Amino acid sequence: MYRELDEAAIITTLRRLRQRIEERFPGSGLSRVASELEAIARETEANVDYLRRPLWWARALAGTFVLLVLALLVTAILVLVGSFTDGASSFGEGLSERLQGIEALVNDFVFLGIAIWFVFTIESRIKRRRALRAIHELRSIAHIVDMHQLTKDPERLLSDQPDTASSPERNMTRDQLGRYLDYSAELLSHTSKLAALYVQNFNDPVVLDTVSEVETLSSGLSSKIWQKISTLHIHDAARPEPLELPD
Repeated sequence: MYRELDEAAIITTLRRLRQRIEERFPGSGLSRVASELEAIARETEANVDYLRRPLWWARALAGTFVLLVLALLVTAILVLVGSFTDGASSFGEGLSERLQGIEALVNDFVFLGIAIWFVFTIESRIKRRRALRAIHELRSIAHIVDMHQLTKDPERLLSDQPDTASSPERNMTRDQLGRYLDYSAELLSHTSKLAALYVQNFNDPVVLDTVSEVETLSSGLSSKIWQKISTLHIHDAARPEPLELPD
């Protein structure tokens, strides 16, 4: 039960996160990103179910092709053996022709083997294309989350330096900024988990490498966010406690 990611549970958690962001930051860009990620999560659930189910038409096509190839190979072998039997009395005269026939048969084996491999990987390549397209969307979402928190710098909030004409607005309190950064880190974590769903039941090396890239990206962006959160905590720890006057 706890050995696999549950896409339904991820969607439920993401929906609750989106509601929390909307309640604390109504109409913000981060809340819209959370809504978009929730929609992508529903698409991910459908995509994962698609990857989990076999494509019977592709498997039937591969099986039919293999049967045809085997029939052709058996026919070619029988024809070649028949030519040896028919010309047994004059074997030396047609030796070069028979060697050419064997060489052509070997070449046919190679090309037919490549064709069989191509047909047998149709299902995997179709699923891979769909998975990669969806994972690229998750990579874009991770960058969008990073763009929204990029200007949320605790150093500016804690500094007494005046803003310039082009400085981002400082319209958040210290607690609001901490919440905003925490929500951004949670969105990145959910993005990573949604990407991991694509390789849970689909063992494809290309998709696995792409998912690993998204996980590395999300982890790196989250590390930057937690550095900002740590800055806020360090400031709180260094702030002197107010003196309590006796009554």
